[in-house]
Amino acid sequence: MHLIQGEKIRPHVRFLAHDLLEGRGVGERGGQLAAQYIAAQFASAGLKPGAPGGGWFQPVPLRVVEVAPGPRLSAEAGGKRLQWRWLDDFVGTSYRQEPKAEFDAEAVFVGHGISAPEYGWDDYAGADVRGKVVVLFTNEPPSQDENFFQGRALTYYGRWTYKYEEAARRGAVAALIVHTAPTASYGWQVVRANGRPQPQAKRKDGEPALAFAGWITEQAGAKLAALAGEKLEDLLKAADTRGFRARPLGRVKIRGRMRFRVEEIETENVVGFVRGSDPKLAGEAVVFSAHWDHLGVGEPVNGDNIYNGALDNATGCAMLVEMARAWASMEPKPLRSAYFVAVTAEESGLLGSRYFAENPPLPAARIAAALNFDSYSPYGRVRDAVLTGADRTSFFPTVQNMAKRHQLALKPDPRPEAGGYYRSDHFSFARVGIPAFSVNMGGDYEGKPQGFAAEIGKKMAARYHQPGDEYSEEWDFSGMEQFARFGFALGVEIANLEKLPARVNAR
Repeated sequence: MHLIQGEKIRPHVRFLAHDLLEGRGVGERGGQLAAQYIAAQFASAGLKPGAPGGGWFQPVPLRVVEVAPGPRLSAEAGGKRLQWRWLDDFVGTSYRQEPKAEFDAEAVFVGHGISAPEYGWDDYAGADVRGKVVVLFTNEPPSQDENFFQGRALTYYGRWTYKYEEAARRGAVAALIVHTAPTASYGWQVVRANGRPQPQAKRKDGEPALAFAGWITEQAGAKLAALAGEKLEDLLKAADTRGFRARPLGRVKIRGRMRFRVEEIETENVVGFVRGSDPKLAGEAVVFSAHWDHLGVGEPVNGDNIYNGALDNATGCAMLVEMARAWASMEPKPLRSAYFVAVTAEESGLLGSRYFAENPPLPAARIAAALNFDSYSPYGRVRDAVLTGADRTSFFPTVQNMAKRHQLALKPDPRPEAGGYYRSDHFSFARVGIPAFSVNMGGDYEGKPQGFAAEIGKKMAARYHQPGDEYSEEWDFSGMEQFARFGFALGVEIANLEKLPARVNAR
């Protein structure tokens, strides 16, 4: 474990976040360079190729859908018309993966777009939205009741991915999410980035899909509501009220005319393997994961068009490499085997980790646990940790004991309403029944003045998914060292258990 040092993590971050890698875009040259670099580092560390079928790379077949110039989206009612501007007012993609999308359909307001019988909630009850455009908010009805949509904590029903999936299942031709910072938990600048080419899992024959899955700004949503004789705040209030039912949005019709460039690409997960020392238990494994991709080259901000992704997630990949090096050097090796997986296409909806979890090199039932590493603060050591999802697994007592040994206070997710559990790669493992969680730093910095965490939090939030997420030589890597050692120790502890606890993993 003491082989893991912050100054060994630093050069990996410096390289992976360099402009030469052009933001590590999926299917782009910079992304390929990142994958090759990580594979070379795994080999240098002493790992063996671990991809299914052999080799360092697990091919992940995707389609990239790019909106062609001049997409048009408008709304009409009572002789009045709204014409929205691409990126400034609306953004989105098509999941049909076809060259064009055209629709002119009735708008139906479906609240939060949720059908959740276990909570006695169905926004679609009695509504037929086939061939129509659904308009909705992200997130879910607010509550402090832990038995109702898990209180403050966001469930999968609140995620935008679910909204589009449900709208497609219902037969809608398009879905427009009205963005507000409180309901989405991030600003429009983050959503705006969805205007870039979008990698998608290949659509299966006959699979329902939206011709257009989009977002509109809060201002555009307010104008749309006014066109229907409504107020946006009243629509949100109605959506939050028990008993809400979908209804036509006045007499509004929404028209879309868009063209798309659809390209088949093959990207890859990078997989390294270290065999366990026990002849029987070596057939089981602990998985360590981090995503290597970021947003590539995009819309310039202050003249900079490279979205380097230094924090997100060159940091996690660098820690993954050094944890792999430490694991491979151990003698004797832990009882169970270990896979170190740098996954692709996290930023596109956890596509790489989902592909790995559904096509693992060993049966999912033999994966003891999956530990994920994503985005770390470069401002020093902390006294606390947030292990997103750990409390949903049977390993939580092990996690608590290890945190105590590392003098880390375990803190709950400070913003459960943001749905972090569903936004990082551990969720791909959890959804196939593998106990999985992310190992995150807390915000109680050692030796820092009061208010430091809040100040740093604002800086990091401003860099999120922006070209400003760049490496700095002034960064302090001691916190990454601390958490790479902590995550490593957790993995070793699980790998050496003589008997695994009964599998309990609440998604």
